[in-house]
Amino acid sequence: MGAPGANPLRFGYGTNGLADLRLDDALALLADLGYDGVGLTLDHMHLDPMASDLAARTGRVARRLEALGLDVTVETGARYVLDPRRKHGPSLLDADPADRARRVDLLIRAVRVAADLGANAVHCFSGITPAGTDPDTAWKRLAESLEPVLEAATAAGVPLAVEPEPGHLLATLADFHRLRQTLGDAEHLGLTLDIGHCQCLEPLSPADCVRAAAPWLRHVQIEDMRRSIHEHLPFGDGDIDFPPVLAALAATGYQGLTVVELPRHSHAGPHQAELSLPFLRTAARQPTPPVAPPPGEPSATPAGSTP
Repeated sequence: MGAPGANPLRFGYGTNGLADLRLDDALALLADLGYDGVGLTLDHMHLDPMASDLAARTGRVARRLEALGLDVTVETGARYVLDPRRKHGPSLLDADPADRARRVDLLIRAVRVAADLGANAVHCFSGITPAGTDPDTAWKRLAESLEPVLEAATAAGVPLAVEPEPGHLLATLADFHRLRQTLGDAEHLGLTLDIGHCQCLEPLSPADCVRAAAPWLRHVQIEDMRRSIHEHLPFGDGDIDFPPVLAALAATGYQGLTVVELPRHSHAGPHQAELSLPFLRTAARQPTPPVAPPPGEPSATPAGSTP
């Protein structure tokens, strides 16, 4: 994978890109194709986090994952699971404390599901800053909202993996470090790194982003993308050079799943899942030359320390 002794990568596929399939069918498909795991988005069509019998449903999914030999990371990016009229609403940044509490409750439910599934991590994001909200207020709401989620994650022993999302308050790796430092470098606060987002807006290359983010990496999403355009694309349709990215990821010793995220391609989900795994495996086998550590801030310091 481009570096002697590099860690073999394990690939998954996100259920948000298989939304037209029943969850059981989606899991069977991924196992048949040879995936190592699944990025499970909690949503009404799959594992509904608001269902009254959530614990029983989670138990059935856990048994199915075990029978199929699939690992799992829990994702919380469902568009309308809390509000049928507002995409990703309510968020952790909303002005109404009751609305923020609904998102906090969803994330705590996700932590419990992840613990019951034996998941690698729980993914989440900040949300878009509401109109008329100043940045300092938005950051204060984000930190305060995440405190009880982190408490639940710590108690459950499940890392919380925050994703920098283009257009959100927390959009970049630098923003993640601002949150991390605000929350006192909490042990169970980690990072979801979306490789496409790195290509879209980070100043570093995607491979350098991987190296810079390595100490905090708890979940990875991957797809193709073009510079400055936030559009998740099938592999080969964007600008990313994947062999160096996968070599950098393998060299970090990352133990989690690298999950394909194509949420707008559910109409062709089984086909994209079939194409994506061979592409990634081929790219991961291609040798890449050694590289110098990435320039700039923040440097890759051990987890639990402050750069």
